[in-house]
Amino acid sequence: MSHSLYEHAILPSFLRSLPQLGRTWRPLNFSSPTFVRISASRKIEEETIPGYSAFRYYPTRIGEVFKERYQVVGKLGFGASSTVWLARDMNCCRYVTLKIYINSASMGQQLDDELTIYKRMERGSKSHLGHNAVRSLLDSFDVDGPEDKHRCLVHPLLWESVLIFLHCNPIQRLPAPVLAFVLQCLFLALDYLHTECQIIHTDIKADNIMFGITDDLELDGGTIYVSRELKMPKEWGAPVLCDFGSAMVGDTEHLEDIQPNIYRAPEVILEAPWTYSVDIWNVGCMVWDLFEGESLFTGQDPEFQTYRSRAHVAEIISLLGPPPPTLLAQGRQSHKFFSDEGAFCANIPLPERTPLEDRETSLEGHDRVKFLSLIRKMLQWEPGKRSSAKELGEEEWICEHL
Repeated sequence: MSHSLYEHAILPSFLRSLPQLGRTWRPLNFSSPTFVRISASRKIEEETIPGYSAFRYYPTRIGEVFKERYQVVGKLGFGASSTVWLARDMNCCRYVTLKIYINSASMGQQLDDELTIYKRMERGSKSHLGHNAVRSLLDSFDVDGPEDKHRCLVHPLLWESVLIFLHCNPIQRLPAPVLAFVLQCLFLALDYLHTECQIIHTDIKADNIMFGITDDLELDGGTIYVSRELKMPKEWGAPVLCDFGSAMVGDTEHLEDIQPNIYRAPEVILEAPWTYSVDIWNVGCMVWDLFEGESLFTGQDPEFQTYRSRAHVAEIISLLGPPPPTLLAQGRQSHKFFSDEGAFCANIPLPERTPLEDRETSLEGHDRVKFLSLIRKMLQWEPGKRSSAKELGEEEWICEHL
């Protein structure tokens, strides 16, 4: 991606984020009777999560002001470990996102993980184009809740995710030009993370890639404490890689079990040492989902009717053929799936061999050849044979569709 492209996508919102010659916003009054009030008997979204405990969540109020600066104006989302809010940065006259974690005691050792990763990211070179392709951190602070402190991260406001954009398409597939643009931005982000910051994301999926917003946000009344949908922006910004709660430093080899089940790389399943290339495998699986409308792997075990590693390994063999002995030799769990001679022996039948060429049905000719070449450079048994993020961002299929 050229500098001019990212300047077009990112610079306008950056300029709007600057303090406007000393101007500040005044707090809004939220006592208007036009707001729709929710019955106390109705469960709010996060209250439906299994194991929900009210004391763990900060009781955020619409209109509440944090640090005499950030005023909450609406809810954007929720999860098991946080709620996400739309807020006005009254010092800089802009809208931001507040991610408010559950209480510190419930977070335990994970409390500082995401903040530590963001601080590490900020040490990377600002001149690298990928610096603008990852979500930045504007501020962080702790707030006192009824039971304990709660960590809050402040981010620039983004629009919807690639996953929601995908669902807007009736055929549930991303058009080639959109996918090419998303991938070029994503590979810039990963090149920045891998080479400049020594960070492995580990959890790349369509709902962790969000589009920027380059025009001013218009607000109106909404239902309190239920996640709101932002209005369609007049101008979209470039896609940004988000959610670093599962990210890890990459200047050492790891053995942890990571990644969404169907995106787990072979070395993760086998418990062989892994590093940056798990992100590349992850992207390869996601790309197939977004463009082909189906997952390459399900891991659905015929005996247990749920995800199992042995079923996932069998599916990878069906796609790529048997794994190389060098990889099996490094895996602490290889013996669960393979004999000493390298034969699959996990007590389930191997699916019929179905290579990529037989699974791709929507493309033809040169376009098909180049797309499959892109996928193959990400989906390799051996981590060392996968292309780097920088190399992938320069692939023909991507460049030809921009």
